[in-house]
Amino acid sequence: MYWRLSNLYFWFFALLGGLLPYWSLYLEGQGYSYLQIATLMATIQLTKIVAPSVWGHLGDRTGQRVWLVRFGAISGSLFFTGVFLEPGFYGLLLVMLIFTFFWNAVLPLYEVITLRTLGPHRERYGKIRLWGSVGFIGAVALVGGLLEWLPVGYLPYLLLPVFAGIAISAFLLPSERGQRKPPAPRGSLKAIVTHPAVLAFFAMNFLLQVSHGAYYTFFSIHLAQHGYGKLAIGLLWSLGVLAEIGLFLVMHRLSRRFSVRQIVLGALFLTMIRWLLIAELTSVLPILLLAQLLHAVSYGALHAVSVQYVQSFFGKHHHGQGQALYSGLTFGAGGALGAWLSGFLVDGFSTSAAFLGGAAAMALALIISWRGLKAPPELPFAK
Repeated sequence: MYWRLSNLYFWFFALLGGLLPYWSLYLEGQGYSYLQIATLMATIQLTKIVAPSVWGHLGDRTGQRVWLVRFGAISGSLFFTGVFLEPGFYGLLLVMLIFTFFWNAVLPLYEVITLRTLGPHRERYGKIRLWGSVGFIGAVALVGGLLEWLPVGYLPYLLLPVFAGIAISAFLLPSERGQRKPPAPRGSLKAIVTHPAVLAFFAMNFLLQVSHGAYYTFFSIHLAQHGYGKLAIGLLWSLGVLAEIGLFLVMHRLSRRFSVRQIVLGALFLTMIRWLLIAELTSVLPILLLAQLLHAVSYGALHAVSVQYVQSFFGKHHHGQGQALYSGLTFGAGGALGAWLSGFLVDGFSTSAAFLGGAAAMALALIISWRGLKAPPELPFAK
């Protein structure tokens, strides 16, 4: 079961590894403006506002999460092929909206499947999830190397085998029985969502993803403007994910030594430093390498804490909806807003200005977390 659970993470994040570092360069090569690039990149996050809630609700109601993961994987792959029609800006926007609506159904549902399969052994989540990081690194390096020899316009063709891997791995999962859950007590979900610590948690993660808008949308363009080639860009993306893997491997030790509050505050501060370094010192390679190593905390540590935070606060009864809210309100709304804001900053000023904006968002997240964030009562390493 370990390899079955790890397999889909590998292929899902391999697609991200081929898409995120190079899609903005592909769009730039197609002649789109910075604001158009920001809008198209934002769709990857935008559909997370709606899609996880829709699919999470269906998963909670039917219990058929494995079947829904398969449906999302196949449908997303089919709709992505609309890219090959070269539909222009508005047509491509529609293609990406539909494709990501189905594709963004996969991960939130799969997180629930994984954690429920692990049961009381939730500390093993990091070792399973790290295979997603391995897939990301492999795709970044392979696609980056190929694009040194091929025009960037070939990128959609290079992604097709990864879509096939996602679909095949989804069908390797064992089917669920599909038992319906009993109706939830009225008001229970509302009581959880309106808890002050949960509100602070969502606000922190929302701002975290706003700050990542410049990174996911313009980091590759920012590096290219400073003279880095496509392979070097891919290796720098890979370095960040390698650091993330290292973090996942030792997260269980860190979480026994430090409280949730300490991990979150430390990670937010280091994320703010990371954006400042990228904004001002990109040309200094040792500093840029250090900034990429900080991806271990800006994504790895905060995501590992957040997934278990959602499970502990929302419980089994509302876990699917809690995971959907986490994905939709933070990665979705926060990521889309961050992408758009970074587009305006890049169009009006520079790519460096977008990263400075990300640092400002982290400063605000630090204040909110300092005042309002508390550990959930059932988190295994809460203090």
